[in-house]
Amino acid sequence: MAEELKKLNARVQNVKGGKGVEGLNNEDLCIQPDVELPEGYKPPKFEMFDETGDPKVHLRTYYDKLVGIGWDKRISMKLFMRSLTGDALPWCISQNPNKWVNWVSMASDFMDQIRFNTENAPGIFYIQNLKKKPSETFCEYATRWRSEAAKVRPVLKEEQMNKFFVKAQDP
Repeated sequence: MAEELKKLNARVQNVKGGKGVEGLNNEDLCIQPDVELPEGYKPPKFEMFDETGDPKVHLRTYYDKLVGIGWDKRISMKLFMRSLTGDALPWCISQNPNKWVNWVSMASDFMDQIRFNTENAPGIFYIQNLKKKPSETFCEYATRWRSEAAKVRPVLKEEQMNKFFVKAQDP
């Protein structure tokens, strides 16, 4: 009877506070658990990345916002998850935070996971064949066209963009 009571007590403890449940302690859940943000530091509002843009652009804009922390790589790692949303956030959460020994390893994993966004960028022929939809105004079409043209790799120069835009307008 005493043994049964002990088992039951252990189960209640697990349910009550998560004690004994593997993977729920600070070290398992937190990236850089031993790093504290400087007193009075307010993290900036990050541009949110949802896996639909260029990951390198996201890393650059993210890192640029961290000027107030003195380029502490550990804090960069700790705050990175705050800049993710959509499918990028569950990916980051599902990773073992202990595998990232430094900022470069974390950023490299991120780039490897999201790399298809830059590898599958539209080509010049896609832009050249982009037509105005019957339901959109010319201004909407021009905005959409420039947005798509900005994704082309290698990057189009301004004169190339103008040349292709004129061709894309022709019926």
